[in-house]
Amino acid sequence: MDIKTASALHRLRLISVPEALSFPALLIFGSVLSRISDIDYLMMPLGILHGILFVLYALFLLDVWNKAKWPVKKVALFFLLALLPFGGLYGDKLLKREEADSVMAARARREAANAA
Repeated sequence: MDIKTASALHRLRLISVPEALSFPALLIFGSVLSRISDIDYLMMPLGILHGILFVLYALFLLDVWNKAKWPVKKVALFFLLALLPFGGLYGDKLLKREEADSVMAARARREAANAA
């Protein structure tokens, strides 16, 4: 894996957790609190924050798709995980595993090249 692909995967990992937590925060603090109390001033900032994080997640996912040459099914899975509350946390776990696998593969290739 080249450095551009690794950095694209890392960016997607960095944004997946905040995006995954912003959606439940919007649902709980924005929607529920505005209905059961007079606290309605949280809806707008949480909505804007979640919208920005979701757009960044989608852009970073497209970047990874372009650089890592992922199949469409894998990209669709990560997009669907972004639509579920806390789904990005599972996506982060999958991305962490993918990063670890790519690092181990790069080390194996480097050792094989040094041995030859």
